[in-house]
Amino acid sequence: MKKATAVLAGVIIGMFMFCNMAMAAEKFGYVSIDRIGDAYLKAKEYMKILEDKEKVFTDEIDKKRNEVKAFQDKINLLSDKEKEAKNTELENKIKSLQDMVREKQADLRKEQVDKTIELSKDIKNAIDKYASKESFTLVFDAAALAYQPKGMDITDKIIDILNKEYKK
Repeated sequence: MKKATAVLAGVIIGMFMFCNMAMAAEKFGYVSIDRIGDAYLKAKEYMKILEDKEKVFTDEIDKKRNEVKAFQDKINLLSDKEKEAKNTELENKIKSLQDMVREKQADLRKEQVDKTIELSKDIKNAIDKYASKESFTLVFDAAALAYQPKGMDITDKIIDILNKEYKK
């Protein structure tokens, strides 16, 4: 019985040693996607473009709202019979404004989604390229990790790759 226990203990110790050697060959890292998004020049440019488009859209909507409000104020000064005649026109103006808002919001959302997908592909490609070149086994998103040793953070390297590629 003592011999079997000793053999079993030897096997277990051997397995631990083998696992430790195998783990020593593994290389892990992590990136902060938020930091990449904040520092990636292409992402900053896209944000500026979207903000500019949103401003133009907001200005158009405000102008149209003011027109509808002015028309409504004008109708309020009319007699009841004249109001009824102009009510359909007011309803059409309001519907047109609502349609415009929906259309512009949908356009902005679509463009934002398209740009986010494009940026995500760029980031993934940069991570894949770096991880392959540096022989990383796994690269994690920092948001999914409870503990992140600084020595495993490759975020700055990925940002450098992305910005160099973008400048080309």
